[in-house]
Amino acid sequence: MNKYIYSLIAAVGFTGFLSVYSQENKTLAAVTETSCQAMCKANTSKKALLLQSLNSVSKGNKTSSVSEMVWIAGGEFNMGTNDYPDAKPIHKVTVKGYWIDEHEVTNAQFAAFVKETNYVTIAERPLDPKDYPGVPLENLVPGSAVFVPPTGKVALDNIQQWWQYVPGASWKHPTGPKSSIIGLENSPVVQVSYLDAKAYADWAGKRLPTEAEWEFAARAGRPSTKYYWGTELKPNGKWPANIFQGSFPDNNTAEDGFAGAAPVKSFPKNPYGIYDLEGNVWEWCNDLYRDDYYKSSADNNPTGPSTSHDPEEPGVEKRVQRGGSYLCSDQYCIRYVAGSRGKGETTSACNHLGFRCVTDK
Repeated sequence: MNKYIYSLIAAVGFTGFLSVYSQENKTLAAVTETSCQAMCKANTSKKALLLQSLNSVSKGNKTSSVSEMVWIAGGEFNMGTNDYPDAKPIHKVTVKGYWIDEHEVTNAQFAAFVKETNYVTIAERPLDPKDYPGVPLENLVPGSAVFVPPTGKVALDNIQQWWQYVPGASWKHPTGPKSSIIGLENSPVVQVSYLDAKAYADWAGKRLPTEAEWEFAARAGRPSTKYYWGTELKPNGKWPANIFQGSFPDNNTAEDGFAGAAPVKSFPKNPYGIYDLEGNVWEWCNDLYRDDYYKSSADNNPTGPSTSHDPEEPGVEKRVQRGGSYLCSDQYCIRYVAGSRGKGETTSACNHLGFRCVTDK
C-alpha cells in the first residue's frame, strides 16, 4: 500500500492528537496552514458521518443505573496547577453532588452497548473519498492511531516515530486487525472518540463528566499535592498508578506490572473509592477545550467554554481529556500531575484513550 496515502490518512487521525504531546516538547514542527485546512476538512466530514449515525442509536427507555458508581457529595476545591500554562490560574471551584463510575468503561460494557444499538465507532467508519481526491478507493481503509515503540532511542521531537495510523485498528482491535479484546473484557475500552463516548453515555442514561467534576473526584478531598496520590512519584517504593517506566518511548520496563492498559481496579482506589483517575488511559470530559479558559471560568459548577480554541491547531474543535495514561512518563507527557489537562479533536481516537461516565440521578 502506498506509504504516502497512509501518511495522509495519519495526518487526519492525528489532528488534535499531536498537540497533547507538543505541549511537552515545543520543538515539534508547527502544522502548516495548508495541512491544517486539509485535516480540518477531513475531520469535519468524518464528524458529519458519525453525527448522522447517532440518529440510529436507540436509547429506548434506558435509565441510568448507579451500580458500580460512587456518590460524590460535592464541595469546593482549588482547581488547576501552576505546572502548565493552560491549567493556570489555580482557582476555587464549587461542584454539586453527582455519581461517577468507579472505574473506566470496560470492553465488556461497551460491547453491550454495541450489541444493543449496532453502533459503529468512528475508527470503523469509511473514509470520505471527497477528502482524498485521486486516491484509489481500495486504499481508503478505516483505522486509528496506535502506539508502536521504536527499536531504539529517538529524539522526542516527532511523535510519528512512535505513533502510527494502523488500518483496521478499532475498539475491537486496539492495535490493529490481528489484535483482539478476547480476554480483555475487564480492561478499559480504548480507540473511542469523544463522539463515541458521548453516544455510549447517552445510551446508558448518563453523561460525560465536566473536567471540574473529574478533578474534584481525583483530588478526593486531599490537600493539593504534586500528584493526586501525594507528594512522591513512587510512595513507599510502589507505583500507585499505571504509567510508563523506563526509557520513553523505546523501552517500557513495565515495573508497575503493565506495559499497556491494566484491567480496571488493578491499582488502589482513592479515598472516595474510585479507581484509575490517574494513568491507565486518558479519559474524555465533556468540556470544550480552550487554553485560556481558566482565566474566566465560572466558579460554580463550570461546564467549560462555549467555544474551543487551541493556539497550536486553530480551527480544530477539541474536548478536554484528563488523567494521563500508561504512556505518560516523567521524561515526556507527565499529565498525571494533579490539575493538568489534556485535549483531543472530537473524532480522534487512539489505543490509550477511554472514558468514564457520571450522572446526577
